[in-house]
Amino acid sequence: MYLKHVLLLKFFELAEITTAILDAKEALDDHQLVAIPTETVYGLAANGSSEIALKKIFKAKGRPANNPLILHFKNLEAIAPYVKVVSAQTKLLAENFWPGPLTLLLEKSDKVPPIVTAGSPRVAVRVPNHPITLELLKSLEYPLAAPSANPSGYISPTNAQHVAAQLGDKIPFILDGGPCTSGIESTILGWEGTTPIIYRKGVITSEQIGSVLGTNPEFNTNSEVLEAPGMLSSHYAPNTSTIVTESVEKTVLEHQDKKIGLILFNENSQLGVTKEVVLSKTGSLTEMAKNLYAAMRHLDTLSLDVLIIEKAPDEGIGKAINDRLKRSSSR
Repeated sequence: MYLKHVLLLKFFELAEITTAILDAKEALDDHQLVAIPTETVYGLAANGSSEIALKKIFKAKGRPANNPLILHFKNLEAIAPYVKVVSAQTKLLAENFWPGPLTLLLEKSDKVPPIVTAGSPRVAVRVPNHPITLELLKSLEYPLAAPSANPSGYISPTNAQHVAAQLGDKIPFILDGGPCTSGIESTILGWEGTTPIIYRKGVITSEQIGSVLGTNPEFNTNSEVLEAPGMLSSHYAPNTSTIVTESVEKTVLEHQDKKIGLILFNENSQLGVTKEVVLSKTGSLTEMAKNLYAAMRHLDTLSLDVLIIEKAPDEGIGKAINDRLKRSSSR
């Protein structure tokens, strides 16, 4: 079945959007790339133990070689051979947040290819919370390396159609798991000595982690070293010039002679812009995060002059949203 699909796909040069886990498995076993759904964003997956397959990720995405990858596993027990130590704190976090949008930076074992970590002694690992991808992982004898399934630096995809629009000619299959429920990437947590450090803000907040560990993590302040994915200063960015602001009306007036796309968090502006999107009429931060990337992608297709995005409330998940907005506007 897989060989038949490959021959057809090579002719049409377009990925098949499917729910056939067996076809995805066979492609991955053959060192090919497959897009997979997670609760955060869609990932561009490859055999995490295959140098041949891993190199294809970097080529397909145009990803810098110094930007490490996350390895995805079916459970904590499957992670153990790929790290030196599974500490008591790791087990505690796994019990509370896995499967789910928390990635841990742990000391890697020799089973992890250097390309995965960009030469770092630590590897990023997580157990994703999506039934299709978990079923796929259970059928494999290796973990999946899976950065977001989009060209490097662009807005992450949150449905199968987003992937097809940009990487559909580079992969045989896109596993369709519907829209992502979280909508932004996982929180990345590691340790410096005994101090827990958040390297990338995400859906799991510092306060939630602190309630489990007994102390809130600190935030990484060293932007010069890419300890983990998602730390590039310019990332998650649309092609349209983007401005993030707390003063929506003032910013719109400053660009009133332009075609403006406006993203707001919970209220309509009535400012007469070309196109306006409200992420959550109820003011839900969770709903805002879920809808953000899809809204940015949609507005980026409308040939606008400028995209103006309202800064989120700087609390809870809002901190992660604002982190993404800051990086999206730094081109």
